[in-house]
Amino acid sequence: MAVAPLSQKEIEDRLAALPGWSADADRLTRTYRLGTHFAATAMVVHIAQVQEELDHHSDLTLGYNTVSLTVNTHSVGGAITDLDFQLAHRVEDLAPGHGAA
Repeated sequence: MAVAPLSQKEIEDRLAALPGWSADADRLTRTYRLGTHFAATAMVVHIAQVQEELDHHSDLTLGYNTVSLTVNTHSVGGAITDLDFQLAHRVEDLAPGHGAA
């Protein structure tokens, strides 16, 4: 299945269903706050597992009680695609289980 970049309108429409996420130039971004550094670390591992399942990987940053993601699709020149939104939704689904806000 071919992956195509999304239009700015498509990106804006899809972001409406993902509170906390934003489009910054050519990537989706989100930072989560967690109660402890251990919880943040566990969330990073869980996100990595999902990324392997999807074969689609973000840039993950583990900070002090935070996890930040930036994601775009390298195979289409670093644009935002449906794959990025699939990953964002999967991360949103797992975040509450780690106490992320």
